[in-house]
Amino acid sequence: MNDEDIKKIAAEVARIMKAGGQAAPRQTLGDSVTIGSAGKVFRHPLVNKPGASPAKKPCVSQGDCRLEDNTCSSSCQSCNPLSGYTPQQVKASVDRVTFCNPDAASSSIAGMIDHTLLKANATQEEIGKLCEEARKYCFASVCVNPGYVAMASRLLRGSGVMVCTVIGFPLGSTTPTVKAIEARDAIANGADEIDMVINIGALKSGNDQMVLDDIRAVREATRGKTLKVILETSYLTKDEKVRACRMSKQAQADFVKTSTGFGTGGATPEDIALMRETVGPEMGVKASGGIKNAEVAAAMIKAGATRLGTSASIAIVSGGEAAKGQY
Repeated sequence: MNDEDIKKIAAEVARIMKAGGQAAPRQTLGDSVTIGSAGKVFRHPLVNKPGASPAKKPCVSQGDCRLEDNTCSSSCQSCNPLSGYTPQQVKASVDRVTFCNPDAASSSIAGMIDHTLLKANATQEEIGKLCEEARKYCFASVCVNPGYVAMASRLLRGSGVMVCTVIGFPLGSTTPTVKAIEARDAIANGADEIDMVINIGALKSGNDQMVLDDIRAVREATRGKTLKVILETSYLTKDEKVRACRMSKQAQADFVKTSTGFGTGGATPEDIALMRETVGPEMGVKASGGIKNAEVAAAMIKAGATRLGTSASIAIVSGGEAAKGQY
C-alpha cells in the first residue's frame, strides 16, 4: 500500500471510533472502496448497503442491487451469483470457472458445515489444506482466524465455498468499537460470514443493554454479510441463553451459535432446541463444539440446527470418527 492508502485507512478507523463502533455513511474512502489490513482493495459496494445512492448502478439492468427494494435483472452477478447457474450456462459465457465437486464419500450434511480451524498455532500449510478439503467436500465455508481471511479468500476464489471468521474471539470481552473495526477489516480482506462472541460477562451481570449494543455495533459493521452470534452456552443459565437469543434477534443477526469450542462445553441438542424455540424458524441456529461424528451432527440438525461448526468435518461427512484434538 502507498502513503495515500494508509492515510485513508487511518481516517476510516478514526471515523469508526468517533461513531462508537456504529457504521455511518462512508465518506473518507467513498461508497465503493474498502481497503483491508492485508492490502486487499474492494471496489464493489456491499449489496443492499443502507444509504447507497441509486444514481450509481453496478448492474447492466435498470435496477440497483444496493437498494432495499431489489430491482435487478437476472444478469446481475451481485444478486445472482454463478452458483445459481448450470455449468452449461456458465461455460457459454466465460472462459474458465471452478465448480465445487464433492467427494463421492461425502454426505448431504457437507453443505451445512463450517470447516473449522481456529487453534492458535494453525500454520499457513494447515489453512491451505483446510481450503483444499473444503473445495473437495463442498463445505458451506471455512472458519479461520482473521489473520488468515485474505489467504483463504484467495485460495477459495471461484469455488462457491465461503470464508467465515471470528470476532472478539474467544472471550467476547473487547469493546463494541473494537469488534466493529475487526469485523469491517475482516470483510475488507474477503470474509463472507462473521461469527462474533457476545460480551458474556455483561450478560451474566444482567447488563442486557451492553450486550445488545455490542451485537448492534457488529451488525451495523457487517450489513450485507452473514452475522452469527456466539453465546458460549456452557457458561450460561437457561434464562441467560433465552435473553441472549432474543437480543441477537432484536439486533437482526442472522444466526445464533452455541460455542467457541474453547469454553467448558460445546453444543447439546437441548441447547439447540431451546435456541430454535426462542428465535423461531426465520433465524439460523449454529451448533458448534463437540460435534465429532455423523450421529451427533444428525442429532443437532434434528434439534433445529441449520449450520454446524466443527474441525471433524471430514469424519462427519464420511461416516468416521474425529481424530484426537478435533472439536
